[in-house]
Amino acid sequence: MSRFKPTLYCCLSVVLLACVSCSSKDDGAAASANSTAAQPAAADVTKVRSQRLKTTLHLPSELLPYEAVAVYPKVTGFVKWIKVDRGSRVKAGEVIAQLEAPELLSQRAEGQAKLQSAQSQLAAAQAKLAADQSTYQKLKTAALTPGAVAKNDLVVALQAAQADAAEMQSAESEVTAARQSLQSITEMEGYLQIHAPFDGVVTERNVHPGALVGPASGVGAPVPLVRIETLSRLRLIVPVPENYVAGIPQGIRVAFSVPSFPAKTFTGTIARISHAVDEKTRTMPVELDVKNPTGQLAPGSFADVLWPVERPQPTLFVPASAVVSTLERIFVVRINDGKAEWVDVKTGVTVGNLIEVFGDLHEGDMVLVHGTDETRPGSKVTSRLITESS
Repeated sequence: MSRFKPTLYCCLSVVLLACVSCSSKDDGAAASANSTAAQPAAADVTKVRSQRLKTTLHLPSELLPYEAVAVYPKVTGFVKWIKVDRGSRVKAGEVIAQLEAPELLSQRAEGQAKLQSAQSQLAAAQAKLAADQSTYQKLKTAALTPGAVAKNDLVVALQAAQADAAEMQSAESEVTAARQSLQSITEMEGYLQIHAPFDGVVTERNVHPGALVGPASGVGAPVPLVRIETLSRLRLIVPVPENYVAGIPQGIRVAFSVPSFPAKTFTGTIARISHAVDEKTRTMPVELDVKNPTGQLAPGSFADVLWPVERPQPTLFVPASAVVSTLERIFVVRINDGKAEWVDVKTGVTVGNLIEVFGDLHEGDMVLVHGTDETRPGSKVTSRLITESS
């Protein structure tokens, strides 16, 4: 047994040396890892840029006729004839349909009879007044001779003349009323002719001869006779998002296109601004005047408008990737003295890979190119400046 002891001691020595060596290596690796963890994380940063916003956006819009009206008759009647149909061009004041209403003829005849009767009564009252006034004047002259005329006869003659004057005034009022009534009936007969309210094109026709028609709220008026629209001049309604309504340049020309002419560009002039944001859509309707002399643009068409967006003064821009959006806030990570700061912002227009931001930022501030909420406020960051050419 004694001869194996030196060998056993040698083996134990080798094992101990190996353990010491492994322990030294593990301690070195741990120290290296701790040293690496202590170093700040490296990240790309860029400068906040200030520039004047001037760009165009694609906004959907709709073409509408400049004038459009559903034509209803002013009186109830039957269509005698109608000379226009869908696609017919009409001029302002042109007769497009004729109605007939037999009851108006009887009303006019009755009105004429009432007027004649009132005029006859007026003539009789005038004659009686003239006679009684003559009698009174004669008695008054005779009364100058004492005892020729009784005073009571003179008073009776005067009262009779005054009563006749009152009757004549009443007859004159009846004549005026009868004349106005007849004039009203005559005007209603004029309403049997339907006139075009303005120059335009008939885009809809709903009745034929013999149909019973009437005012919009009356009997026989479920639909209008015709619908007329102005096609030579159109309205282009553009719902401008709330973010872009500041400084809309009224009077400038704006380009747009329509699906029916995809390779052609049309223009319109900004003419009317509503100056009120729709609470439901958060947009402001803006109207453009569009000349359409050949009628190639059809009302009701959708259009793609190249809407100009400008700011009255320079604003700040950062890369779109720098903006962090969470359920709670929208912010960018600013690097100040090697430490991270979260700066809340509101975003505006996107231009290329840049986005407009509003907040507690200044031109030249350093922000992370790739913002993330994993970079906590106060953490140390080793930054590398990225320029436009990087």
